[in-house]
Amino acid sequence: MSTISIKNLRKTYGPYVAVDDLTFEIPDACVFGLLGPNGAGKTTTFKCMLGLARATSGSVLYDGAPLVPETLERIAYVPERSVLYEWMTVAEHLEMQRRAYKKFNVARANELLAQFGIDLRKKARALSKGMRTATMVALAIAREADILILDEPTSGLDPINQRHVLNLIINESARGATVIFSSHQIGQVERAAERIAVIDRGRLALEGDVDSLKADRKIVEAILPSESFALNGLAGDSHILRLDRTGRIVRAMTSSDAAEVLAKFEALGASGLRIVDLNLEDIFLYAVSPADATADVVEDTKL
Repeated sequence: MSTISIKNLRKTYGPYVAVDDLTFEIPDACVFGLLGPNGAGKTTTFKCMLGLARATSGSVLYDGAPLVPETLERIAYVPERSVLYEWMTVAEHLEMQRRAYKKFNVARANELLAQFGIDLRKKARALSKGMRTATMVALAIAREADILILDEPTSGLDPINQRHVLNLIINESARGATVIFSSHQIGQVERAAERIAVIDRGRLALEGDVDSLKADRKIVEAILPSESFALNGLAGDSHILRLDRTGRIVRAMTSSDAAEVLAKFEALGASGLRIVDLNLEDIFLYAVSPADATADVVEDTKL
């Protein structure tokens, strides 16, 4: 098991800032989801964590210590792009892993590859994109590592095998491993992850426990009497994280006591009041692109 601390991490490529002052902590035996739009800095963060890219500043610590060669024995990594050797069979990759890592479990690898329906006799170049991903995931899990870093581990897989990978991720955490994974499919992260961090343009936009983020944030929607109607300083209310207004329609994201915020809108003479529950996709969209955020109604309050 391992606690991973990322502190003030910054990585630049010339004038381009890929990761900017990133700070968060990943607890032991946790499934941690790393979310962000394309180009947000997720893969660069993984590379800095693994020593594949040298951070411009800041640190990544494993149980309070920096990465050293011995630490890599405890880490299994699945990159977004295939790193399988085109000319080698799956069986040859398995044998290479057996020779390279002390804890590699050959029986477990064979079991997982069979579950994915992968023919050990096939060369990597004959595998589909999804089967290459599945092969890398199977070999990584067979490492029985303390830490798994998985960059888009369901990429190219059909829905059945995507679900299988998510179950494997949850099982790895249950046995005590720390799992960090990224995915563009937020529903997968919501199903598997206990904690998340959202990165936007290299900076941390949001971080926390998934259940708490969902429970603590709601939207209060209201229709104002007119487009010019004044909100009387409501935007400065300590319970409101964000206030979006389009014509007469106002949406307020609340951090606590949505009913109290709703009552304030009611006192202003607003109509069409309702409290809206958020899922992880809504929370993600509000963090990186508020104009695109939507949500489903779970409670209506009529005047």
